[in-house]
Order: sequence, then C-alpha cells, then structure tokens
Amino acid sequence: MSRTLTMNIALPEGLRHYVAERVESGNYGNTSEYVRELIRKDQQQQSVDALRALLQEGLASGDAKPDTAQELQELRQLARGKRG
Repeated sequence: MSRTLTMNIALPEGLRHYVAERVESGNYGNTSEYVRELIRKDQQQQSVDALRALLQEGLASGDAKPDTAQELQELRQLARGKRG
C-alpha cells in the first residue's frame, strides 16, 4: 500500500475560491480529493498525448508493408514471452 504524504501549495485568492466552490459543489469530499483528481486527469492526458505522438509517427513513416514470415515468427515468440 502506498504511503500518503502531505504537500502544501500556495494559490492566489481567485484559485482558492474556485477550488472551494468545486468542493462545495459536492463532487469532491475535500480539497485533496479535487487536487488528486486533477493530477490523475493530467496523467491520463499525458498517456493520450504519448499515444497520439506514436500514431502520428507511424502515419508519417510511409506506406505499410506486409510482414515477412520471419517477422511474424518473431512476433509470435515475443507474444509467448520468448526472445529470439
């Protein structure tokens, strides 16, 4: 189980008020829950951005070509947890 540590942050009055409103809306039990949710969403967005970059790289790499029998065999071995 992971340990929970405390982190203090400083916010301008406008942001403090906004966070308080979000908590008071009933969607979050407290400020910490709200901040944790924002961090989780940011982590998820980073993953989505990384996947998009990989997809763009693949699209920019040129036309697809069929795998050779050797390449397919290597993929099967990798899928079975074996290295060639």
